[in-house]
Amino acid sequence: MGYVTRIVIIGGGPGGYEAALVAAQLGAEVTVVDCDGLGGASVLTDCVPSKTLIATAEVMTTFDSSYEELGIIVADDTPPLAGSARVVGVDLGKVNRRVKRLALAQSHDITGSVTRAGATVMRGRGRLDGPQTAEGTRTVVVTAADGTERRLTADAVLVATGARPRELPDAMPDGERILNWTQVYDLDELPRELIVVGSGVTGAEFAGAYQALGSTVTLVSSRDRVLPGEDPDAAAVLEDVFRRRGMNVMSRSRAQSVKRVGDGVEATLTDGRVITGTHCLMAVGAIPNTSGMGLEESGVRLTESGHIWTDKVSRTSAPGVYAAGDVTGIFALASVAAMQGRIAMYHFLGDAVAPLNLKTVSSNVFTDPEIATVGYSQADVDSGRIDARLVKLPLLRNPRAKMQGIRDGFVKIFCRPGTGIVVGGVVVAPKASELIHPISIAVDNNLTVEQIANAFTVYPSLSGSIAEVARQLHNRKAGSADQGLA
Repeated sequence: MGYVTRIVIIGGGPGGYEAALVAAQLGAEVTVVDCDGLGGASVLTDCVPSKTLIATAEVMTTFDSSYEELGIIVADDTPPLAGSARVVGVDLGKVNRRVKRLALAQSHDITGSVTRAGATVMRGRGRLDGPQTAEGTRTVVVTAADGTERRLTADAVLVATGARPRELPDAMPDGERILNWTQVYDLDELPRELIVVGSGVTGAEFAGAYQALGSTVTLVSSRDRVLPGEDPDAAAVLEDVFRRRGMNVMSRSRAQSVKRVGDGVEATLTDGRVITGTHCLMAVGAIPNTSGMGLEESGVRLTESGHIWTDKVSRTSAPGVYAAGDVTGIFALASVAAMQGRIAMYHFLGDAVAPLNLKTVSSNVFTDPEIATVGYSQADVDSGRIDARLVKLPLLRNPRAKMQGIRDGFVKIFCRPGTGIVVGGVVVAPKASELIHPISIAVDNNLTVEQIANAFTVYPSLSGSIAEVARQLHNRKAGSADQGLA
């Protein structure tokens, strides 16, 4: 029997299971070490559950915001009420049972795909055991739930152990009233008054979702605006929508502590103000799962934040050790983790591989409206990192948007002056995650605005705004740097 390359993957999230599929298909002997279930946090406690919850919120928001304008009559036996009573409600227990069911089903499907590809899945926690041997191999120690250990020999190891919610010493989650984002799916009743601490992507998504489901939401943001890392025009639209729908957005406010008081919670801000609610969701970032894994002892360099340093083909500083996903601190996106995992295996097993190019990554914030971005950003243009022209077109002028009662959102595209090559874009709209794809293709393939403008679009459609922005950019004189608001 010929030589078979042995790959051990620690962590079964997107970076781990995608790497396992590639390595198995390329003929390696693959073992995936995982302690929670394949899919990792992305499938079990993060992306899949949160987007499933948001799907319910999205239906409610769409109905609540447009049923009267679209001529829909809601008839029941309820006598007319003064004020703006909600027409629909939610059974959160039922919603969360569906969330968990779909997450487990997705994890099961992934496990089936990995095992059918020929990989072995081993339940337990893995850690590296010392430096590379003289033969060029690595040892991984797997500790099972019952404490028994097993040693695996590997020609290459991929670390894809992800990250966990960051916790504040004076605001520790208890799983009942003070929650992190992995614990919200255990709730059976909708929080009446929810305080969300943190206005990044996670905080904004949950704040918008629970507001749509019927909670009274207070969003505590330590920055000047929500989503400080996103396109400023997009963040401004979302914050305006949040406030218009009744959310209390507290800008430039930082939580110092959160504690339970009876059947509720009190959040104390650093300026002394106290906010009360029935529940509090802590969304203050994540910490990489790198401790207790023997990484530094094995030659793996960690950054100051505790993330694993990697190059553009997912190599760490230790020979034969690769890393992928949130544990690397590059982009906390399942798509990036999966790409890092695939690149690692292609590189080690000698297949053709292109280094990771973050300027072609598309991402999405699953709020309502959604915010999708790709390529160079407004910040890159404003700071002079790239010379680009842009046009921004409000969706209000789109005929399909008018038909659907969509008022908020826009399409923005950045292109190089002279050549018209598309280098970035932003879409703020319902299903922006779908609408960003043609712009992503353009960025990835160096297409021009002329090529986008000349491609047929369906009439009427929201995607028609993408073509219209491209036409306006194509028609502008090269070198013009003004922002079109047509």
